[in-house]
Amino acid sequence: MLKLGQKIVVVSDLFEQNLPIGEYGYIIAFDRNADNAFDYVIRVPKMNRNFYVPAEDVELEEVLLTLEAERIEREALIDFALATHNEELFRRIMSGGEQPEEAAADDNEVQTKEDFIRQIHLKAWI
Repeated sequence: MLKLGQKIVVVSDLFEQNLPIGEYGYIIAFDRNADNAFDYVIRVPKMNRNFYVPAEDVELEEVLLTLEAERIEREALIDFALATHNEELFRRIMSGGEQPEEAAADDNEVQTKEDFIRQIHLKAWI
């Protein structure tokens, strides 16, 4: 739950209230009525208006900045991998960083195949 006075950004308009998507605002009140669909009352200084909004319509500015920084970092790493022809880095970035774990799992699969073949040969001799 967001705190009073926190700076937020309007990210959607679920109830089509003509909210200014992408604009900054501040949490000025909570709507504590359980029967109401709205969670917060926000103030958008640019429009000089207050809006009732559900929690899904707003996001903290810090969270959005963090997500944007991660996206820019990922794009920069992809550009670097392409510029340096580093295929391993490119594949790791595109797969979400799971490449080293998959390589270790492949080594285990190769080992288990050999064990499987040995067991078949042992059973064949018996």
